[in-house]
Amino acid sequence: MELGLALPTAGPETSPETIIKVAKEAERLGYAALWTFERLLRPLEKVVLWTGGEPQTVPEFYGSTYEPLETLSYVAAETERIKLGTAVLLAPMHVPVMLARRLATLDQFSGGRVIAGMGQGWQHHEFETANVSSRRKGVRTEEFIAAMRAAWGPDPVQHEGEFYKITPSQVNPKPVQAHIPVLLAATSPAAIKRAARIADGLLPLTSSAQELAGVVSTFHDAAREAGRDPKDLQVINQAAWPTPVTREPIGDGRPFLGGSPRQIAEDLMAARESGVTQVYLAAGQGLGLDVGLKGADVDEWLGLLGEVIEAAEQLGVLAP
Repeated sequence: MELGLALPTAGPETSPETIIKVAKEAERLGYAALWTFERLLRPLEKVVLWTGGEPQTVPEFYGSTYEPLETLSYVAAETERIKLGTAVLLAPMHVPVMLARRLATLDQFSGGRVIAGMGQGWQHHEFETANVSSRRKGVRTEEFIAAMRAAWGPDPVQHEGEFYKITPSQVNPKPVQAHIPVLLAATSPAAIKRAARIADGLLPLTSSAQELAGVVSTFHDAAREAGRDPKDLQVINQAAWPTPVTREPIGDGRPFLGGSPRQIAEDLMAARESGVTQVYLAAGQGLGLDVGLKGADVDEWLGLLGEVIEAAEQLGVLAP
């Protein structure tokens, strides 16, 4: 199993300098991937969040979010080996050919390090802003991925579908990778089954080891039903926000994949046993808001991230 890290791309405390500092240190420490996410806007009125329930205020750190692909392009120039992932890009807000070309360009500049995590979106204000209907967004996202993959294939590129059309054309550049991994964010059974049919992997967001094990089992069963081998598919789980990395162990109420380095390593062991291929920690995603870090405290946080790697190696979760 691998360990990834969400870059601090949101919140008032982050900056390009901080993002690059974290990216370089994560690569030096041995993290496998860096992750970004996309947010068009932060509405000021209360909304029903992706988790459901009563309308509530969107977390403040969404009010300032760096664009994911531009950020990863900047990071690509300052790193050498670490993978560059999106978790997630909101497929319905984009045009398949344009996004395919942007991802292929990043893959060229990074030497083939891109992981394309896609989602179907949940915030109705963003659909309104993009002038796209939120109806049948799952079906639209499925076709979006098909059209994007067509654009990465040999010329002439062509696609004819319900939502998108590409007339026979040259579409370049092509990716360095023969096949950019496309992972699909999913929580509902229907979305998990869709990911098992069409994607190269799943991007779940879970709050317990038991929940994660159930999601992975559902995904693998659906893959077999679709005639696919689960061993060929990735499951990359995000540690649900907020998941602090702390010096001292957390007692009652500790979030899954949060706490001291040893506690996190023990949760990583449970994730590996569930069949997860990578976990990425999201503690620094809204830097300064979720983990209380400011300025020089970033160095302390990075030191704790190094201890997480060491603890995971000691338990045999990660290879030293």
